[in-house]
Amino acid sequence: MNTEAFKMTRDFDAPKEMVWRAWTEADLVQRWYGPGVETVIHEFEVKPGGLWLNEMRMGERSMNQRMEFTEVNPTDRLVMLMSNADENWEITANPMMPDWPRTLLTTVTLEDRDGGTRLMLSWDPHEATDAEEAAFAAAASDFNKGWGAGMNIIDEILAELS
Repeated sequence: MNTEAFKMTRDFDAPKEMVWRAWTEADLVQRWYGPGVETVIHEFEVKPGGLWLNEMRMGERSMNQRMEFTEVNPTDRLVMLMSNADENWEITANPMMPDWPRTLLTTVTLEDRDGGTRLMLSWDPHEATDAEEAAFAAAASDFNKGWGAGMNIIDEILAELS
């Protein structure tokens, strides 16, 4: 089984450098990542091998995520491995969806576009089992909602930064 990656394209009315900031400055990322939940960033080191340790608080519950940056090409491309994590930031299964892929390869590419910026996001199960790929495929129709809500907040952030 080889699941189709989730792909999203979004155009922003802002220069690439500004969109890059929205993805690489912890105080900005904390505002848009995980819309509708409280996002707490415990570590954020944007460099190859650097970690983004993220806690998403939903009332009494919280969920940890561990992202490892594998490629950082300033203002052009970010590649990271995104995983759920336990309290020690070790990769673990998703507590609410045990068949969810343990790791997702996430690629963000930025291009200059008509005075603005085109963002292309790809989200792909990484070294996934068949069950993990099936869980990812089954949830794919909802990905635009979450990522789209985050992109709408990035629009607001960019308007403030302008």
